[in-house]
Parts: sequence; C-alpha cells; structure tokens
Amino acid sequence: MRITLDLSPYVHQHAGLGRYAGELTAALLRVAPQNEYSGLYHARRAMPLDGELKNLRVTRVPLGAKPWRLSVLLAYYARWNMDARLPPCDIFHATDHLLPPLKRARSVFTIHDLIFQFFPEYHLPLNRWYLGLTLPKFMQRADAIIAVSECTRRDASQRMNIPAEKIRVIYEGVHPSFRPIADRATLERVRATYRLPAHFILFFSTIEPRKNLITLFDAYAALLKQNADVPPLVVAGRKGWLYQETLQRAQTLGIGARVQWADWIAGDDVPALLNLADVFVYPSLYEGFGLPPLEALACGTPVICSNASSLPEVVGDAGILFEPRDTAALTRALARVLTDDALRQTLRAKGLRQAAPFTWERAARETLAVYDAVMRK
Repeated sequence: MRITLDLSPYVHQHAGLGRYAGELTAALLRVAPQNEYSGLYHARRAMPLDGELKNLRVTRVPLGAKPWRLSVLLAYYARWNMDARLPPCDIFHATDHLLPPLKRARSVFTIHDLIFQFFPEYHLPLNRWYLGLTLPKFMQRADAIIAVSECTRRDASQRMNIPAEKIRVIYEGVHPSFRPIADRATLERVRATYRLPAHFILFFSTIEPRKNLITLFDAYAALLKQNADVPPLVVAGRKGWLYQETLQRAQTLGIGARVQWADWIAGDDVPALLNLADVFVYPSLYEGFGLPPLEALACGTPVICSNASSLPEVVGDAGILFEPRDTAALTRALARVLTDDALRQTLRAKGLRQAAPFTWERAARETLAVYDAVMRK
C-alpha cells in the first residue's frame, strides 16, 4: 500500500497529537516496511524531520495553520477535491483533526477527543467554531475512523451522530525509553539540568485550564497545612492557552515558593524526570487518551489521576483515582502515597504491569488492519 500520514502536529510539536503522529508513523515503518510511506505537513517554510522519520519522503503545503484550515473548509463547500496537494497514495491518514476532501485516495481519520464540546470555555473561540463546523464533515467523509479510547469512540458516536461500528478503538502506546532507569548518572544529570530537588511531586503536561492545575494547587496548599515538610511541587510543561488564572492561583494560595516551574523538558529527558518524581499527579478534567500518566506508570512512578473521561481506561487499578474537582480526595491521596512505602511499591508493580500492553508496535499493527479493511471496501 501507498500510505500518506499527516505529520503536521509532529512537525509543529503539538503535544499529544504530535506524539501520536510521529510515534505511529515510526512504528509503521518498523512493523510493515513493505509499504510505501510518505508524510504531509503544512508550514510556511521547510521543516526537516528527525530521528526515525528523517528519511521519510514528505510533501509540504506552503501555508500556515489558519490558511490551510480555511482552504480545506472552502474546498468542502466548493466541492473541490484536494488530491493534488498529496503525494500519490492509496490511503491518507488524517491525524490532526483535518481531512482534505479527496477523490482518488481512501481516508482514515483519527479522532483524539471532543474537548471543544465538553469544555467550550477552555477552547479558543476560533478553534471551537472551526471544529464544530468541520469535524462532522470529516468524520462522515472518512472511509474509517480510529478513536484513541473507548471514551472518545462513545463521545464521537453520540455527539457527531456517527455509527459506532464505523469507529475502531486503537490505544496509543508507550515508547520503550519510558521504563525504570537504574543508571544514577543519567538521573543525576537530569536532576542537575533542571535543578530538581531530591524529592518532589510532579505534574507534567501542557499548562491550560483543562489540566485542572488549580485543584492540584488547592490540594497541595491543604497538604502543606497538615505537614510543612512535604516535598516541593514541580510543574513541568509548556504554557498552552488561558493559563493566567492557573499561574495566579499558586500566588494567591501563598505556595509560590514551594512550586518549581520547569517550562520545557527535552524529550530525551522526560523518562528520567518521571523516574525521579516521588509521585506523578494528573488531575485533568478531560483527556482523549492521556499519555503522561501511562508513561509515568511505565517508569514505575506512583500515579494519582483523575477518574475523568478516558483516564480510567488508561490507568486501570494501577493508580489512585479521584473525582477531578474533589480537592479533599486529592489531598488524602497525596498524603497516603507520600507516607506509605508499601503502597508506593504496590503502585509501582501495578503500574509496570498496566503499561506493558500499550506499545506503538501494537497500535501500528491494529492501524494496518484498518488500512487493509479500507482497501477491501
């Protein structure tokens, strides 16, 4: 098969969507090299790929994100096909919530989440408008749809009026680098690079309202009142949007001196960061999948995670789950994990078992089965 994947989120380093596009493409190259693969991305200037994708043939659409999205929308209303924008292919895999109208190629569409519908107040207005207008069109037009969790599949079927049988659930994976690290030199290098304390509570993700850091700050402040000697809280991740209220909350609570901000972590350093943490906390209100807690489990780090949306599917019984706005429950969970050695060891063992089946190779093979089914239609 000749397969083209949209690598735009990978090229532009768009957090979870970018990880999905890059990791899935690399895994496809490994498990089924007999196919002919190519990539598509939009950018005003050429942006070379790296790592396992550096030799992949790519086609660049010389447009910024907004012009590219608007041109796709216009093509739908004008009933144009956009095959000429793609390299010749049998299947186009849309990984970025954007599917150009195609006539000659079959299409597979990955739906990651419907955050814009469940929490519209946490989405930029233009994004909310565009996704509300186009996602139903894209999903109806696609020959097959992949959802990254059963939760996303259910949401897409109910909210987009898509037959559930058209949607295949294929979980994301964990890169092999996310594992327990015994090499002290590696760990201490990362600790020194980011000036990490000897013990710390870790949050790692994009900083935006949906991630619910405010509840974590409230719980941490309550914990400090119970025990002033609890470890510092490290908040790692880039600022997304609408983050000002989150940053202000730490100052308002008077915990600013106990919160350490690590704005950017190099990708190769993330496994060590997770290994170094005493506990990983993920209080998100909604996730289409939720890679960070899964990667923490794979590193053997105890995980405290909200029970919202897809996260129970990912974490299972390997972490402590809580209602995402229940500050008292999160405070209790933190106190337990930080003071109970036996509990930490139990969570470590459970986490390693829970994460083991989630591999990108498995995701690639299941995705290839979707491609095969589409080609047989």
